[in-house]
Amino acid sequence: MSDETAKLLRTAMDRLLAGRPRRTDGRLIKDNLWKEAGVSRATMNRATQVISEWDARVSACDSFTPREAQKNDEITVLQRELADKTRECTRLQKQLDAAATAIAAFHHDNALLRQELHRTGDIITLADHHAAPPSRSS
Repeated sequence: MSDETAKLLRTAMDRLLAGRPRRTDGRLIKDNLWKEAGVSRATMNRATQVISEWDARVSACDSFTPREAQKNDEITVLQRELADKTRECTRLQKQLDAAATAIAAFHHDNALLRQELHRTGDIITLADHHAAPPSRSS
């Protein structure tokens, strides 16, 4: 393998690992390495030193391009935010359920009190109460 071939492969490797491919889709696979370098697969296979470097560098970044790693980080943040929002919705739903239960109990109690007042005396609405002049004791 010539120094020129090694240089082409290393330059292609740097571009792929930096997420700036020129001739391929940018995936970190050996097929893209030789295509990106503009050499044959057989030529790349003879460059065992470069292949070892490729394997080590791809392994070090978990086979993710910078763009893929950034997207994975964004997904992780969004998943965490979604979990937080889901917990908040659950908490608010519990509050809403408790409020609905209390309102239903108040409505029931109010209906019972109205029935009791209807049996024992006149019901005075708030509008009637505010319109009537205050009574004075003599």
